[in-house]
Amino acid sequence: MPRATNKAPIGLIAGHSQFPILFARAAAAQGREVVAVAHEGETLPEIEAVVDRLRWIKLGQLGRLLKFFRQHRVTEAVMAGGIRKTRLFSRLRPDLKTLSLVTKLKDFQDDNALRVFARWLEEEGVRIVAAHDYVPDLVARAGLLTGKGPSRHQQSDIEFGWRMAGDLGELDVGQCLVVRHRTVVAIEAVEGTDETIARGGRLARKRAVVIKRCKPNQDLRFDLPAVGPGTIRSMIEVNAKCLVIERDRTLIFDRREMIDLADKNGIVVLVR
Repeated sequence: MPRATNKAPIGLIAGHSQFPILFARAAAAQGREVVAVAHEGETLPEIEAVVDRLRWIKLGQLGRLLKFFRQHRVTEAVMAGGIRKTRLFSRLRPDLKTLSLVTKLKDFQDDNALRVFARWLEEEGVRIVAAHDYVPDLVARAGLLTGKGPSRHQQSDIEFGWRMAGDLGELDVGQCLVVRHRTVVAIEAVEGTDETIARGGRLARKRAVVIKRCKPNQDLRFDLPAVGPGTIRSMIEVNAKCLVIERDRTLIFDRREMIDLADKNGIVVLVR
């Protein structure tokens, strides 16, 4: 049964990870009716228990998404949780609305595609806002999160990798890179952060530094970098020993569990 509310409904365009669920709970606690569109094969099924209205769609069915939002008088929406890029090559089922948007793309880089999508929704009467504004406790604040700080060699790799991540971000390339001895050994492509860590860690052999940073011109309404216990587990698998993320522009899921796991395995987690 929908919750009683005196506020306008908010739309949720739900991707993978726990972020859509955390957002929905926070929005409900603020008295918002949550009208969600979930993606088959991406969104966790637990979403059904925490939203008021729900429609499952296939990737690329933007016409169904817009129709559902209009049906429930949604004029404001968030995008929470990304879509795994590898699925775009195998599960995309574009409808006429999607195909019409594709013709407006100058390329298929993340930021360009998301901005075109957000602009189209706004032209149709649905304004995109930042999901993380509803869950400020998830946003990383500056400082050392673990008991152990970076060594002199790690600090050198951090300074080098941070600059490189910023330069690559200008080209709309990835959000994650792996560094060892002031050498970039892996850059995130379509495979995602965990696979990048695995690939880079194997090449670095041990004690790699993982940098995860927002693109300099990134629209903060969607696709913020995110880390959690799974990130640390990926690092443990390849003996990577330092994770650096960006303050105010990175989400941390299950913070206490992540930090405890890092401390137990001698991994540095730094927010700068």
